[in-house]
Amino acid sequence: MSVLDNSSYGSSDLSGYYGWTDTLKGVYYGPQSLNTALPKLLDALGAKKALLVTGKSLHNKTDVVKKVEAILRARDAHGATFFEIGEHAPIAGIQNGIKAFRDCGADVIVAVGGGSPVDASKAIIHTMQQESGGAFYRQIAIPTTLSAAEYTVGAGFTDKNGNKAAVSSPELAPAGIILDAELTLATPERLWLSTGLRALDHAVENLYRPLVPPPLKHLCYAAIAELFTYLPESKAHPDDVAVRQKLQIASWMSLWPLKQEKYSALGLSHALGHKLGAAYGIPHGITSCLTLAPVIHLKATTAMLEDKASLAAALFYLRQPSTGSVDGDVRRLSELIAALVGQLGLAGTLEDYKVPRDDLPGIASPGDWGR
Repeated sequence: MSVLDNSSYGSSDLSGYYGWTDTLKGVYYGPQSLNTALPKLLDALGAKKALLVTGKSLHNKTDVVKKVEAILRARDAHGATFFEIGEHAPIAGIQNGIKAFRDCGADVIVAVGGGSPVDASKAIIHTMQQESGGAFYRQIAIPTTLSAAEYTVGAGFTDKNGNKAAVSSPELAPAGIILDAELTLATPERLWLSTGLRALDHAVENLYRPLVPPPLKHLCYAAIAELFTYLPESKAHPDDVAVRQKLQIASWMSLWPLKQEKYSALGLSHALGHKLGAAYGIPHGITSCLTLAPVIHLKATTAMLEDKASLAAALFYLRQPSTGSVDGDVRRLSELIAALVGQLGLAGTLEDYKVPRDDLPGIASPGDWGR
């Protein structure tokens, strides 16, 4: 069902609703959908009081949080706003978030922002459930980046020693997601575009990740094509809300919610990104800019033939001619990714981010790859 009259933004398929499983009450998407979607999701959950979890910059420098607060206050459902969530969701912020949740008598979390608030909210919910042994509290996610953390059942955070830690449970998947492109207008360009590369990382690595069913791979091909098309358009026309909405939908396709019967390791680019992000404070969007193209180039030599063929097929969706060989096509995909990173002004090196050369063997060792 449509959530608004979207004629001013062009195609009506930029707005609508999708539901999947009892946990996910729905994904509402479309410019201005926040106003109608948030009350519907609160009603669907029977929620009375919300802790709004966000980041300091979004809270202090934009009006996005105020818009969400206004809707909650109109329903007398605003318990408190907690904005101590930093990049990579440090454990101290999670512990303080638990206290804020309990102090305001909340029964639901509304997470607003990028992957850090969404993951921190999952970690808050997981910790409280482990302590109480009771039911999991629920989260409504309102993303303002393209990181796609809202579509997973796991959460990454940084422990007191600066290492990447993770929790996972089907109950941690957000109960509601609102993709309102107008709320992304205040997202800094570098953050918006680099998290778009993170979405591309999801889509490309899902082509060779184990246990990903074929229909989802076709969604990933579509996501790759959309991201290659609309990320440069968004850079050229940052106020184009329709383009931003298409990118949010592409991000959704890149990491479509999937219930798996057993664990499926993430790809190499993600594994390297987790290590780089936690240890050196590099945003995950930027880690994808650093690692994805080289990893795909490596896959042209090391991957199984079936995985190479899946990666090579992406050229068709990008309307690029074959090089004449599967290995060559995989290398060509790597070149196209690197060119996109450069076109978006996101090219860089590990040296730029102060990663010591002597640390490279440790980063490259298997360790916690795939977590």
